[in-house]
Amino acid sequence: MAVQETRDTWDMAALPAPLPSLKMAAVEKRRPAVAPAASFTDNGRPSVSRAAAAAENEEDFLRQVGVTEMLRAALLKVLEARPEEPIAFLAHYFENMGLRSPASGGAGEPPGQLLLQQQRLGRALWHLRLAHHSQRTAFNNNVSVAYECLSAGGRRKRPGLDGRTYSELLKRICRDGEAPEEVVAPLLRKIQCRDHEAVPRGVFRAGMLTCFVLLDFVARAGALFRLLEAPGLAVADRHVGQAVLDTLEGALGAGDHTAAPACYLEAGSRLGPDSLALALDRAAAGRRPSSPMPREEFLEKAAALFIAKVKPVG
Repeated sequence: MAVQETRDTWDMAALPAPLPSLKMAAVEKRRPAVAPAASFTDNGRPSVSRAAAAAENEEDFLRQVGVTEMLRAALLKVLEARPEEPIAFLAHYFENMGLRSPASGGAGEPPGQLLLQQQRLGRALWHLRLAHHSQRTAFNNNVSVAYECLSAGGRRKRPGLDGRTYSELLKRICRDGEAPEEVVAPLLRKIQCRDHEAVPRGVFRAGMLTCFVLLDFVARAGALFRLLEAPGLAVADRHVGQAVLDTLEGALGAGDHTAAPACYLEAGSRLGPDSLALALDRAAAGRRPSSPMPREEFLEKAAALFIAKVKPVG
């Protein structure tokens, strides 16, 4: 009996494993690993998974290093400027980001203080051109960014904006605006500051706004002169040109004593087509032989009317 039982046990051990077991093992080897399910706390609420925790850590990191705020500011600039090529606009925006903070000095600082100053002037001018001065909120925001860019300190520069940098920016605005130098020179003499003077934010904003308004004014005056000039010649009849200048002077003087909205309506009516047509008719009716008025003279006289209304700095 013992021998028989031993033989039966040996025969059972010698049999091969069932084929279904081999197939199950092969399937288990090929089955991809499954992420563990979210664990639960003692009170039955699911705990935060590792992926969610990692996402929160990434968001905190972007927020701490300022990337989130930087992207938000960039998108706001795109909405304000609404450029035709947003991608190129953003590329230019991020290219100039390195000069915003005084902490940008050090290894990445351009060699030479003069080069750094020119780069800051270029970046400030770029921000000032993002929005037209008629878009007052966006323009004021851009003026503040430009002021901070120019007044940032460095390894050899104390924080603050001096008169020399401020005056240089005014000159670049007028020069890039393609206004004749002799036209804008009287304005620059009126609103410039001394090189050593500290320029407060209010003076900076007033100077920037005055320059851009003058450039628009000169551009409108140039377009008006093209309507007055003789065909094929760059001159206009002096009596006709002077009649237009007199009408323009009357419109600018309409708001001398009050800032009420009615004064702006009156100024606009004086520059309307009807008022200009009447002035031209009067000039044509009493026309006498006179020397022609060139474009440069017309623009200088028109700009002088505007500059006379500007209060000098200090």
